[in-house]
Formats: sequence, structure tokens, C-alpha cells
Amino acid sequence: MFDLDRWREIFQSIGKNKLRTFLGAFTVALGIFIFTVLFGMGNGLKNTFEEFFSDDATNTIIVRSGRTTKAYKGFKEGRQIQFENEDIELLEKELGNSIEYISARIYKGVQAKFRQESGSYTVRAVHPEHQFLEKTMVDEGKFINANDVKNKNRIVVIGRLVEQDLFGKVTSLGKFIELNGIAYRVVGVFSDSGGDNEERLIYAPVSTIQLIYKNTTDIDQINLSFNKALGVNGAKKMVRDIKKILKEKYFIAREDRSAIRVRSVFDDYQQNMQFASMLQFIVLWIGIGTLFAGAISIGNIMVFVVKERTRELGIRKALGATPSSIIGLILQESIMITALAGYFGLLIAIFALEKMGNGLKDYFITNPAVNTSTIVWATILLIFVGAIAGFIPARRAARIKPVVAMRED
Repeated sequence: MFDLDRWREIFQSIGKNKLRTFLGAFTVALGIFIFTVLFGMGNGLKNTFEEFFSDDATNTIIVRSGRTTKAYKGFKEGRQIQFENEDIELLEKELGNSIEYISARIYKGVQAKFRQESGSYTVRAVHPEHQFLEKTMVDEGKFINANDVKNKNRIVVIGRLVEQDLFGKVTSLGKFIELNGIAYRVVGVFSDSGGDNEERLIYAPVSTIQLIYKNTTDIDQINLSFNKALGVNGAKKMVRDIKKILKEKYFIAREDRSAIRVRSVFDDYQQNMQFASMLQFIVLWIGIGTLFAGAISIGNIMVFVVKERTRELGIRKALGATPSSIIGLILQESIMITALAGYFGLLIAIFALEKMGNGLKDYFITNPAVNTSTIVWATILLIFVGAIAGFIPARRAARIKPVVAMRED
């Protein structure tokens, strides 16, 4: 029930302690401001990591070969391991449904030419499933399919920027471009969230590049994605299984870490997100600590308020005021000061985050912001802090004996 007289008393009390009230309120406002801004910047750091990894599926595993560092079963150290098409078939056979998508990769630097326009680009020879591993978006035409690989078709899917460079405003679909003097038909144009470097790539069937340049079944690396139903532990086991399978095939010592290198994008993503979450956890405790510092300031103010109003509170009790009504009066004043100061700091912080926008992108902070749930929890925390700040002096006020209060100067 709204009590106008009580609110008048509260504002009169604040008016008598303007400086103390301002300093306490400023500490609370500063605390919630620091907490919100730093928490928002932590979210911005997470957004940067998510944007960085958005180019690839987060359940991607990349397998690369290297040189052996240990002699094993009659083979000398220093052997260069060369992957082949049959390695993909081997992994599919051994790992079965644990694999979601799988593709080889071969890289080839080429000089591309269409009529009078030319430029240097990289051909990435792949299998059809690579589209889902790289999250490649086909804007026009189609991507490489199984028939292209089977028939070793001389076709390419070019990046959006390759089309701009070589074709200008002319459509590239159905046209022929020369790659190192060999003609290929353009069957598709793609875009990629990975940026300009990705959109200046040219995709070709892995079998076509193997035939034209080496006439072998050699591949540079293997990319695959694991079934997400495996979970974190299942994915880690899959990485160990891949190493074991390939090391057994190529007679590589178990402790040799250079010959077969397996990297999980998921691990990188998880580590970076854990780092961002740890920063947010630290920020959370810094903010809570600052808020409680503000609570101490508010508590000190209320101690002085109670002391100055000791005689008044004693008279109130003599006239029949209950301890709960006195506690309610002191708590109401404490919570009001804390809440108003906190909301003011919160509004300024949200405004500051909106003004930042993507201005801190060079510092790996993308779109810093706080969500609704954070604001709700901050509000609950403010009320809790305000209640703590006022409870001790409120309890002291409720214990005042009328006879003792009347003797106070």
C-alpha cells in the first residue's frame, strides 16, 4: 500500500544527507556501469570468436601429413607421409556413422584467364561434401557433384570475387576459363562468409586435378566432420582413432606427433569460448565486488541516518510503532537509493555499448551488448545489494529503546 508520508520522510532524509547520498549512489552507479560494459564487451569477444569460426562447421576435423621423426619397423625417420584417395575410403570404413561429411583437399596455384582478363588464384580440388564442411553458399549454378568426380569433368565453381575480377558484369555460367592454359567450364559461383580470401578460390573436382597435374591418387589433406551426437568425448576419441588408423597404415610410431597431425575446429572453438567465458566470470566478480563496495557506502549513510534520527525513532516506538515498520522505512530508503543509482548506471552503460557498435572490431570486440536476462539478474542483484546495505542499520533502529532514545543528543 502506497504511504505518502513515508516517502516524504525518505526524501527529507536524503535532503539532509545530500553529499553522502550522492557518493554512495555514485559508487553503485559506477559499479553497475563497469559490470554492464565489461560484460557486454565479453559478449562482443564471444561474437568475434563465433564470427571467426562461422566460416567452417565447428565439428570439422582437419587431417594433415608431415614427416616422421622416429624410425619404426625398419622405416627410417624423416619419411614424408603422402595421403591417397584410399585413405578416405579407409576412414569411412573404420569410422562408419561417426563421420558426417568427408572430403579430400588438393591445392594448386594457377594463372586464370578469360579473354583479356587474367589473375593468379588458388584451385582447391575437393569432393562434393566439402560444400557442407566449408559452409559454401552457391549463388548461381551448382557445386561439384559425384558425377563430376567420377567422370573427371573439367568444370570449376568460382568465387564471387573471381567472377568480378575476370568477368566484370558479364555472367560467368557456361563460359570457359583457362587455368594454366587448360580450359574449364564454369558451372557455379559461390560466396563464403570467410571473407575475400575464400571468395578468391576456385573449386574443381579432386579427380580432375589429380589426372591433369599428377595422374596419381595423391591428396594434400583430409577434411571431415564428426556426427554431433558423439558429443565432446566422442569427438576426442574420434581424433585418437584417426591417428591410430593412419599411423598403423603408414607404419608410424605411436609417439611420433609430426607425421600425422589432426586438428579439431571444435577444440579451437571450445577453447576460445571458454577463454571468453572465463573473462566474463572475472568481470562478473569485479562487478559484484564494486556493487558491494557501493552497498557499504549506502550502509554507512543509513548508519548516520539512524544515528541522527535516534530520538525520532524512539518517540515513534513509544507511540506504538512496530520494529517491522521501522525496518521497512530504513530498507525502503536504502533500496530506493541503490535502485535509482543502479538503473542510471545501467542506462548509461547500455547507451555506451550501443555507441561502441563495431567500433572496437580491430580489438576483437564485435557488437558488444547485454541480453535481457543479464539486465533482469542485474536488477535482482541491485535490490539484493540495497537490502543488504539497509538491513544492519535498520535492525539497529528497530532495537532502539524509547527511554534510551530520549536521552540522545
